[in-house]
Formats: sequence, structure tokens, C-alpha cells
Amino acid sequence: MRRRDFIKVIVGSAAAWPLVARAQQPAKRPLIGMLAPGTRASNGQWYAALVDRLRELGWIEGRTVAFEYRFAEGRPERFAEIATEFVNSNVDVIVTGGNAVSAVRQATSTIPIVFALAVDPVGSGFVNSLSRPGGNVTGLSLQGPDLAGKRLELLRELAPGRRRLAILVNVGYPATREELAQVQTAARALGLEFAVLEIRRAEDIAPAFDGAKGRADALYVIGDALTTANVVLITKLALDAGLPAISSYREFAVSGGLIAYGPSVPALFQRAADVVDKILRGAKPADIPVQQPTKFDLVINLKSVKALGLTMPQTLLATADEVIE
Repeated sequence: MRRRDFIKVIVGSAAAWPLVARAQQPAKRPLIGMLAPGTRASNGQWYAALVDRLRELGWIEGRTVAFEYRFAEGRPERFAEIATEFVNSNVDVIVTGGNAVSAVRQATSTIPIVFALAVDPVGSGFVNSLSRPGGNVTGLSLQGPDLAGKRLELLRELAPGRRRLAILVNVGYPATREELAQVQTAARALGLEFAVLEIRRAEDIAPAFDGAKGRADALYVIGDALTTANVVLITKLALDAGLPAISSYREFAVSGGLIAYGPSVPALFQRAADVVDKILRGAKPADIPVQQPTKFDLVINLKSVKALGLTMPQTLLATADEVIE
């Protein structure tokens, strides 16, 4: 080979080295921001269900995907702060739920947002419609059959003769209004008296129970980030007051509440993982329909049944998905 041709080969090869090096660089791992409205204790297992499902779909933490976790501890004032952190970190997807969705939407109109649970995503303005969300937001809705009436029937079956109902609700979360209206309608249909116990922050919970003394002999807790973050306090106060209590999420019964009945939250988070998977593979949130719950769980705490001096109907026990003993 002539010297001139040899030099051309060497120079051409050297020029190609950066291209080869760039081609061999590993692709950037997607970064998913996880904003849990509640505490690690109350919300951690839900997000773990999502991570487990993503692993099944090939998104393995530390290898093919990375996560940033934030727990707002039931403090709505932290939602905007955490959302801004995620935007500044250039996350690829933000997963959240409940009353945190609004704050995340205000922080970004471009990063895909997946809500694992939302009471009324259309009425709350998260999406344009369930079938065509539009924008950068989609996920799982808690909308479905009216469950408030079913919960009160379960409560009456386990605690017959209780006629005065207290309804504990975070009025600072607008989406709870729909369930509150359903509970009130169902209570009237069953001939129950009811008193609404309004809370906006954790410090309001104990005074609300004080205000219910002599006015209630049963309790309905409307689930949201504030009540889930303070579930241990709420169930203790209910037991101390001798109030048979029901709510929508499993952790309520696990923590000492009498009954929990509602959509399976871990199942919703698993299905949210399927939505995240589609987005990471190129789908747009605007084109992914909002899904509704398909799995519902009935959880009964037998220790609370005994502590409240109630008799457990065998027919109800046989239909329970989980019994806490």
C-alpha cells in the first residue's frame, strides 16, 4: 500500500472512532418520578406493586429504568414543591394519584403524568374525557358503581341497630364531594341520621371526633391522601369511641378499622404500570383511555369486631376477600 493511501485509511478510521463510541454508549435509562400523596407506610406497598409489574414488563430498577420517590406525608402544600423537583430533574414520567394530580399538572404540560387512582378525573379537570384524555395526563379512575350504598349496607349488616352516622371527610379535597353526596343519599335511603365531620389537615382529626361524641354510633371515612396518611390515628379514635367504622381502602381495616370495601388499590397500581410501559415505548397519554376498576376487595378486621362487642355474621365472613385476625 502506498504511503498516501495508508494515511487516508488511518485518518478515515480515526474519524469514525467517535461515531462508534457514541453507538456503543448505553441508552439513557428512563427516570420515573413517584409522588405518593401519603406516607411510606400507607402508600409504599401501592407503589411497590407498580414497580413489580414494571419489572415483569422488562423495566428493571437500576438496569433499564430508575425511580425517584417522594412521599408528601398527607401534606397537600408539598405537592407543588415535589412536582417542581421532578420537572427540574427531567423525569420521563410522573406517577401519582388523588389530590396531587392538580399540582403536577400545573407544574408541567409536557411530561407524561399517570394517575394510579383518581375519584373523578373528568370533573376534576385532569382529562377531557375517559376515552380521549387529551393533553399529557391519563391513568386509572375510581369512578364506577355507587359504592357508598354498598358500604353502608355492609356496616349495617355487621353493626345492626346503629342509626346515627358520622361521615369524616377532607373538605379541602374537592373530589370528595361526589362520594360525600353518595353517602348522604344512601344514609337517607336507609333511614340513618348523619353528621358530617369536616377536616382539612391532620390537626383537625381529633377535634372532629370530639365533636361527634353523643351524635354518632357509626363512622364512614371518605378515603383520600389525608385520611390514608393518618389511618392509624383515625382507627384508634374510632375504636376508643366505640364506633364501627368503614372506608374504601384495605389499609383502613389492617390498621384497626372494622371494614374496608372498595377497588383494589394494588391492582390499580399494577394496571398503572401497564400505562407507564406504553408511554415509555412511545405512546402518548392523550391517546391512552382512562381505565376503571375491575377488582374490588372486602376486608374485615375480626379483632375490631370483638373489641366493639359485635357478632360476626357467617354469611358476611364467607364473602370477605381478607380477614384480619
